[in-house]
Amino acid sequence: MPTRKFSFAVTVALAMFVASSIMIAVRAQAQTETVLHNFGNGKDGAAPYASLTRDSAGNLYGTTLSGGSGSCMPIYGSTTVPCGAVFELSPQPGGGWTERVLYSFQGQDGYQPAADLTLDAAGNLYGTTAEGGTGECVPYKQGNAVGCGVVFELIPSASGVWTEKVLLDFKVDGTTGIGPSGGLVFDAAGNLYGTTGGGGAHSDGTVFELSPSSGGNWNETVLYSFHYEDGANPISTPVFFGGNLYGIGAGGGQHGAGVVFELIPQASGWEEKVLHEFCSRAQCADGAGPDGDLIVDAVGNLYGTTSSGGHGMGCYGCGTAFELTPGAHRSWTETVLHDFGAHGDGLSTSGGLVFDAVGNLYGLTPYGGTFNWGTVFELSPQSDGSWSESVLYSFHLGTENDGGVPVGRLVIDASGNLYGATDNGGTYYGGTVFEITR
Repeated sequence: MPTRKFSFAVTVALAMFVASSIMIAVRAQAQTETVLHNFGNGKDGAAPYASLTRDSAGNLYGTTLSGGSGSCMPIYGSTTVPCGAVFELSPQPGGGWTERVLYSFQGQDGYQPAADLTLDAAGNLYGTTAEGGTGECVPYKQGNAVGCGVVFELIPSASGVWTEKVLLDFKVDGTTGIGPSGGLVFDAAGNLYGTTGGGGAHSDGTVFELSPSSGGNWNETVLYSFHYEDGANPISTPVFFGGNLYGIGAGGGQHGAGVVFELIPQASGWEEKVLHEFCSRAQCADGAGPDGDLIVDAVGNLYGTTSSGGHGMGCYGCGTAFELTPGAHRSWTETVLHDFGAHGDGLSTSGGLVFDAVGNLYGLTPYGGTFNWGTVFELSPQSDGSWSESVLYSFHLGTENDGGVPVGRLVIDASGNLYGATDNGGTYYGGTVFEITR
């Protein structure tokens, strides 16, 4: 199952820390939220858990943990359940959006997709599932094993039918990884790069490369196997800058609270460098449990979020937004841009951040806000070097079919409108896709 999933009990516990703020509530009302689609009505998918992907025509693509027309048998169950789906949302000329399921997983071709999708120039979609496939994963050898995960490609036809191709079927062999939870990134030569949360030479996860070969096949190379001291459980999409790969380990490091890492290509292979180890300051003031994807600006600064740590008022360790700045002699300096948990501004941010055209950052928190069901927030740089946070929208599950527990990273269009998904709520309580109009 995806590692970032939260229970309802955790939601309630975190929500107890939230204090309402009149100023933030007024700010939130300046934004307009529109639910573009409600999941859970039949076989259209349910429980989206990843970031959306937007193409040049404005169509949105995503995945759902459940729903679809496929039937899978859970590890510890005897009743089949839907395996998850890939969907497309298309804007219509007269207004409104149309949802279409592009593919329903069947188990051996993937199970419960929880990562964002990647588009190539030809319009093919690429993604991962943390479970599914044909390889049995220890300790799940009980006859109901759902596999170690897959990398897949979805190929559209002229008739509108999409065909799935499994590019890599992970298995336990002491070398390759298992359980990919993040998305994929292309290099200029058409190779794909991704991460696995487990497996590898030390069972702490890997970074891998998939290279296309003759006959339509793909060859996997493990670029790096993590050892707990240098990071563990990389569960996000890696990012390229200057030919190097950057990413996060959700755990591991000297303090066991996660790391930001860099992989540098060398003639003898890829060298790993830990750029920052979280919980390195008193009471984890620098954050703990990095989650979501990193982003990089034009000069190589890295930005991300942590699900806990920081000095947020009203709770201990509600998460942070951070920046890593490169310095002399390959050193890096971490700056906390915002501590969550103050005045109902959200709790436990985990999806990562996105820039707009003028340098503001936007993100989601799955909890907190005015109604305790999560927020959309903005971070704006100030002249003194600090960042100011504003809550743009507080979700209110159960009211006017609104969603709750927003997940993943936001997508922004040329007009500054924001798009995202919620894991819960909506008309059928199967989650939603929403738009925030600025």
